[in-house]
Amino acid sequence: MKKTSLILGGIVLIAGCGSMTSSSTVDYTAELTQMLRNDFKSKGPATVERVVNRDDAQQLCSQYTEGVPKEVAARIEKAQLQTIKYPADGKYLGDWKEGEKVAQSGRGMQSSDAVGGVNGGNCYACHQLSKAEISFGNIGPTLYNYGKLRGQSDAIMQYTWGKVYNAQAYSACSNMPRFGHNGVLTEKQIKDVMALLMDPKSPVNQ
Repeated sequence: MKKTSLILGGIVLIAGCGSMTSSSTVDYTAELTQMLRNDFKSKGPATVERVVNRDDAQQLCSQYTEGVPKEVAARIEKAQLQTIKYPADGKYLGDWKEGEKVAQSGRGMQSSDAVGGVNGGNCYACHQLSKAEISFGNIGPTLYNYGKLRGQSDAIMQYTWGKVYNAQAYSACSNMPRFGHNGVLTEKQIKDVMALLMDPKSPVNQ
């Protein structure tokens, strides 16, 4: 009997959610936000604000589950492009060996990490970068021979930097983290990742 009641309760809840009007959905979102504020406890770099505060791009992307309309995507990309901060000294490339460390590391911004600690990029979780590393994800495209195939023109350098800094500037609602925009990686770290992708000596380009 108890199990049946739980199932029926779940069905009623789902049906209620499905029949909500746009105005009640807004109210539900507000209630959920307040619930998170009440129940989620900030610890280390994992803060309540990171959970509940969403910028315009995140709010727009959350509205669409089956593809973002072209006009909305264009609006997101235009706004996100304006957030990109290019290297202060005009130099895009750092040390590819340090970039490999960033790409391999998945640590950072968790409750068990120290505030202000060094984060990783966890690039291999989504991309193939080198032939030497046999463990990698395929959510994103392969980046093997990235620089070798594309060269080092100013346009390619700016695009690649922008893609790492804020992927939504080029692909609205991208699954790729906005590493620079959200302060996940420092300018130096992004330079090192750039070197990993672009330097002819990097294993990415061998």
